[in-house]
Amino acid sequence: MVVVMKKPWMIGIGGGTGVGKTTLVWRLVDRLGDVCLVDLDSYYLDRSGIGLEERRTLNYDEPTAFDIALLLDHLERLAAGEMVWKPRYSFESHTRLGADSLIPASLILVEGLFAFWWEQLRARMNLKVFVDAPADLRLFRRIRRDVMERGRSIESVLEQYVQTVRPMHERYVEPTRAHADLVVVNGGSVEECVESVIGAVQAIVNPILEGHSP
Repeated sequence: MVVVMKKPWMIGIGGGTGVGKTTLVWRLVDRLGDVCLVDLDSYYLDRSGIGLEERRTLNYDEPTAFDIALLLDHLERLAAGEMVWKPRYSFESHTRLGADSLIPASLILVEGLFAFWWEQLRARMNLKVFVDAPADLRLFRRIRRDVMERGRSIESVLEQYVQTVRPMHERYVEPTRAHADLVVVNGGSVEECVESVIGAVQAIVNPILEGHSP
């Protein structure tokens, strides 16, 4: 007997900076097909109401930096089959520069540092995957990304890492590992992580398709 899923499935991908969450997510999009990707980075609060210098002093590595109310609203509407307009966030100005459409799909992937921080968000997820990697590799990936993609200097990246990124990881991100259904380590090739996640999805979905409880 085939069970018709009335609501989209939701997979959460969490973990610290530089663990390769985004790379993993895009590999999953390629493998899983009908996917709507919701990245938490798009849901930083808009700081256009304050001066640029003050914006630069804010802590962007804690949960209060995110617009969780808007994120939850968008996920609820996507689950109901509605299109939403995801903010287009600028890491250079810390403001929103427009929006991009998100089309509902049978699978929703939610990716970000604090994917498992809020209970209201965790409760919506059918599978929670925490991605880990060695600390030195995470720092290297963070420097490379921020310099190449976000116009940062190496000095500013390292300063932020010491002042907020590392302590906030230890305070907020690492504890969310306890909520994960699956922990994968991305120390090199991401393909092993992809296969682990695909295997976990199949282990849950196959019994449903066979007419049994997972």
